Amino acid sequence: MASNGSDRRRPRIGVTTYLVPARHGVWEHEAALLPRTYLDVVVRAGGTPLLLPPLPEVDPDVLGVLDGLVLSGGGDVDPARYGAEPHPQTGGTSAVRDAAEETLLRAALAADVPVLGVCRGMQVMNVALGGTLVQHLPDVVGHEGHRPEPATFGRTCVRLADGSLLGGLLGEQTDVACYHHQAVGELAPDLVPVGRAEDGTVEAVELRGPRYAVGVQWHPEQTGEDLRLFRSLVAAASAVLA
Repeated sequence: MASNGSDRRRPRIGVTTYLVPARHGVWEHEAALLPRTYLDVVVRAGGTPLLLPPLPEVDPDVLGVLDGLVLSGGGDVDPARYGAEPHPQTGGTSAVRDAAEETLLRAALAADVPVLGVCRGMQVMNVALGGTLVQHLPDVVGHEGHRPEPATFGRTCVRLADGSLLGGLLGEQTDVACYHHQAVGELAPDLVPVGRAEDGTVEAVELRGPRYAVGVQWHPEQTGEDLRLFRSLVAAASAVLA
């Protein structure tokens, strides 16, 4: 969103949410939710978070009020979106959320709004741009290290490519918090793999060309003291305001 030059507001970062049953007070019903850690890191990085619910009809013009977009983590992408039958371990899919986030992603890329995909968000990027997913990673790598226990983050050492945006930002390698059982299968033509785990799993991607669009398979919002990735997103969003 363009600025008139005198506008010094904080960049507005849209963050996608998910619809799940929730209880608060005496009420129990479906709600649009997001872990607070996303909000905290966006604020600490210098942005203003705006929550984006997964609606059946998404107005792509919402990008007119956003300066950056985060595709957050969550359940699996519906394998029908990349022409596959569901694996027995695939779950938590939402056709509405998949479609909503693809609409937001395409609108962001068309408007040159910076994008960060987190875990599922990176997978959404890959599928939306023509790639596929490995539906159950332990079948391929032979271990459960990327999702060791329910509700327990694993640790993964990611080696980053020289000359990549993420390599310049995070260094040659970085230790990250991960929680995923799916991963990139066939890579989308417009994405470049710039980070891999020791077992070969693609852990980071960047869009070809000058636009800021990166995806990480890990959860950078879980490491509140390391704001480099979110500060990079906010800095790119600030450039949209200039």
